[in-house]
Amino acid sequence: MTGDQERDEPEDRTEPEERTEPEGAERPAEPAAPPPPPLTGVMALLRPRASWGQLIGGLLCLLVGFAVAVQVRSTKRDTTFATARQDELVGILADLGQRSERLRGDIRDLEQTKAELQRDAQGGAALEEARKRATTYGLLAGTLPAEGPGIQLVVQDPRGGVRAGGLLDALEELRDAGAEVVQVNGVRAGVDTYFLDAPDGVRADGRPLRPPYTFLAIGDPHTMTTALNIPGGVVRTLRAAGAAVSITPRAKVTVSAVRSP
Repeated sequence: MTGDQERDEPEDRTEPEERTEPEGAERPAEPAAPPPPPLTGVMALLRPRASWGQLIGGLLCLLVGFAVAVQVRSTKRDTTFATARQDELVGILADLGQRSERLRGDIRDLEQTKAELQRDAQGGAALEEARKRATTYGLLAGTLPAEGPGIQLVVQDPRGGVRAGGLLDALEELRDAGAEVVQVNGVRAGVDTYFLDAPDGVRADGRPLRPPYTFLAIGDPHTMTTALNIPGGVVRTLRAAGAAVSITPRAKVTVSAVRSP
């Protein structure tokens, strides 16, 4: 075959046949979608992060808050007397001053006693101290007679208006004023002394009392007299009940009545 014939003949070219899949055949699975990209930008800033510095800072804030709360509570306690009146504060200060002076006196007495006991190696000072204490306790218990400066309080009751409560108030007022020993008529007052109203009058520790009621009290005369005459005090109350009251300071008052031991 010549070259011209080769050129005239059409080229025998066949197209590739399209591959057809039979009906009902399964298609291969598609590849999985790629994972979403990591957070970037603003979203990354919103992610909570914790560091050692932040933890320490939080702990310090907690401690500071606790200290402030304790300080506020302590300040509230320290302002207890902030709302008190001036006369109340003056009374509190005076009471504290008197207590402080009494405590200083007790300290001096104890130091003196200690020094005497140390100086006396034979026990003579100890014996003398025991005797003094026995005398003091006997006077307080009412088992020993006593004498010393004091006052005589006489309550005349012509109308019979004085009751047991009035006499008890007089006894308590004398004790509050510093009376160390008290005798009412023939009855020695003790720590458990009581007064009762009875058909035949007033009884003290079960013993009948007849007016006039006479109190013998050993102590500072001026202090006891002032305490009894305070406005609205015992003297005014007894006079309001129809009694006549007289107070006589004395340089020496003898209390002879004693209580059974």
